[in-house]
Amino acid sequence: MDVRFTLNGVERTVPISADTLLLDLLRSMKCYSVKRGCETGNCGLCTVFVDGKPVLSCSTLAARVEGHDVVTLEGLREEAEAYGAYIADEGAEQCGFCNPGLMMNAIALYRENPDATDDEIKEYLAGNLCRCSGYEGQLRGIRSYLNYKKGEACHE
Repeated sequence: MDVRFTLNGVERTVPISADTLLLDLLRSMKCYSVKRGCETGNCGLCTVFVDGKPVLSCSTLAARVEGHDVVTLEGLREEAEAYGAYIADEGAEQCGFCNPGLMMNAIALYRENPDATDDEIKEYLAGNLCRCSGYEGQLRGIRSYLNYKKGEACHE
């Protein structure tokens, strides 16, 4: 079977098996920011946007994106670079394995709730497993990123 969808702004038609996971399809298409972690939907490493909403690609069949818009971190390079700088400034990048999923959720947080409280930020972090940090640096980095984005929006 074929699946037709838009990936990072480019329309694609790709042959898949009925049981192909979105994670595996995206990695086969060289979207290496989408990572395999727990394979149970608990770590956030495989987060992508489907029609602008964060989705765990390890628990989504590729066939479900038929006709939809899928965006990986590769499609959000400019936003990801800005966010990454704030995480690095807080020393929270460490090994970096969790950063793509964390970045996707931080970008989703800004889009859905640019005035998030620290407790709301922690709710977004709850679905992102990081084995290197205590999350405080990431929390500070996200807070700084949100403040930067709000300031940027005020100047547009």
